Amino acid sequence: MLLVPDRRVLGRLGHDLALVLPGLPLTLVAVAMLTPLMAVSSVLAIVWVGVLLFPVTLTLASVCASLDRWRLALWGVDVTPPRYRPRGRGVAGVLRLITDSRRWLDLAFEALIALPVRVLTVGTTVLWAVGAVAGLTSWAWGRLLPPGSGDVPGQDLPGGWAVALVVGLLLALTFPAIVHALALLDVAVTAALLGGAVPGARRSGEAPATVGSDADERLRENAWTRMTIAFIGFVLVVVGWPVTATLYHVHPALAMVVTVAHSVAALLAVRWNWAGLSLGVLAALATILITAGEQTLAPWPWPVTALLAHCLVLAVLAVFHRWFWAVSAWSAGAALTLGALLETDPASMPSGTLRGVMTNGVVLVAISGGVVLLGLTVRQWVLISGRVEQAQTVSAEEVRRRFELEERSRIARELHDVVAHSMSVITVQAGTAKFRLTGLDAQAEQEFEDIAASSRQALGEMRSLLATLRTDDSLDEVPMPGLADIEQLAEASRASGAAIDVDLDDIDETEVPPTVGLTAYRVVQEALSNALRHARGAAIQVRVVATGASLDVEVSNRAADAGHEPIPGSGLGLAGTRERVTALGGTVEAGPTADGGFTVVARIPIADPLPR
Repeated sequence: MLLVPDRRVLGRLGHDLALVLPGLPLTLVAVAMLTPLMAVSSVLAIVWVGVLLFPVTLTLASVCASLDRWRLALWGVDVTPPRYRPRGRGVAGVLRLITDSRRWLDLAFEALIALPVRVLTVGTTVLWAVGAVAGLTSWAWGRLLPPGSGDVPGQDLPGGWAVALVVGLLLALTFPAIVHALALLDVAVTAALLGGAVPGARRSGEAPATVGSDADERLRENAWTRMTIAFIGFVLVVVGWPVTATLYHVHPALAMVVTVAHSVAALLAVRWNWAGLSLGVLAALATILITAGEQTLAPWPWPVTALLAHCLVLAVLAVFHRWFWAVSAWSAGAALTLGALLETDPASMPSGTLRGVMTNGVVLVAISGGVVLLGLTVRQWVLISGRVEQAQTVSAEEVRRRFELEERSRIARELHDVVAHSMSVITVQAGTAKFRLTGLDAQAEQEFEDIAASSRQALGEMRSLLATLRTDDSLDEVPMPGLADIEQLAEASRASGAAIDVDLDDIDETEVPPTVGLTAYRVVQEALSNALRHARGAAIQVRVVATGASLDVEVSNRAADAGHEPIPGSGLGLAGTRERVTALGGTVEAGPTADGGFTVVARIPIADPLPR
């Protein structure tokens, strides 16, 4: 029972196989289409016919890349969609595809990089599965082989079938883990090279990046950078592995390990400086040790391929990280060279070999030092470019904000000259009516006082709005009405003769965000305004209740008294109310009631949706 695979393991295995196995057929189809097209386009480019074939090739490469992104999405990886350059109309628009670097990256990946990765993942998966099945069934098919054929390891030894069965069982038990690791490898390479990077993206709440850090991040996240370093590392492995094994008589497996380690160090150094530096130094030390002792004319202690790999690590550290990382790696290489010279016994070496060793060390120190200086120069250029771009961005943002502030100031002037002036006139006329007009009774004087109070309140809100428009401050810095002002709003509206009942249901205002309180106030204000215009004399009920995670606002009125003509409005009030509430993630329902009245119900989430 212990050997029965868990359902979750089998489910993950099937999920991983669905990603890995289709990868190679899709890549073979892509290579079969893209490679001939690329070759024909390049050959015929001299007569301009190939120039017209390049867009077709790039479009097919982008289609193949989209299929790979779709595979990753099915596996559960959310790949950031890339940004392709917009295509124009006509022949000129088609030719613009040639200038899109993102499409060229798709072509490079689908035609060159994807094939070795998929051959590795699919080949390892198939061989592992075949080995497991062969080992588990060796007791059956092994009997059909003639004795001494050697096709089944240990078949002529006592218990040989048991050994083959154990090997097959181990392969079968480790098969899900191996397939998952291969799927992760495929995902890591594909997502890194086909995903669209988001330069300079930061999480909300993070401290602003230092000057130049955005440029570093863009360069590190650039898929072209990763692909270029990976390609150079791959070439160094392909060349360095046989050179190290042949010229220095090193075991092929050991030569492969040290050459791969040196190339992987360069890839790690792009993001993790400590890992790249440590692995690069260890790989260099291992190369010196395994190639020592061979009295050949080949360069030592730094083989040419190892020297190039070491320079690649130095270049990556110098460009992507602070100067002391590259200087530390260069110092470590110089120290290894000095140590090799000190440990060399001149008496045991052929004539002239010691001079070659010293020359090799001098070449390493000189070339690697030049690479470090060049890399630091490139880094400074990148930082300066980042500062220039940042300055241009800040300048453009300031111009935009200035233009926006000027436009808001113009609107504020118009409101001040027209609306605010008219409201001031209404306030003055209503306030001085009892002094200017004779024969007013107490009820008429109170009516004018209520009109003056309402106009003063409206004028105060108008001034707050004008102050907001004229400044660049946020709304949080400008005093705005809230739940505490709803009762005062209803009191001012009662002056028109309407019976208004307000029920705030003992709401704790400290638990309601200011934006929610302001929105609730505006909902009540608009609903009361509509009721006073369209249902004059009708009783109005205002109810504000906090129910869990939302604030419910309900304003309802009964049918209007007969003989009262409704006052026409603009028809934009409820639309504006819906926009306010919807912006906070709430809902608004408005409509007539069964008794001829009208009701407005708004549900506003209490959680503050605005970022702090």
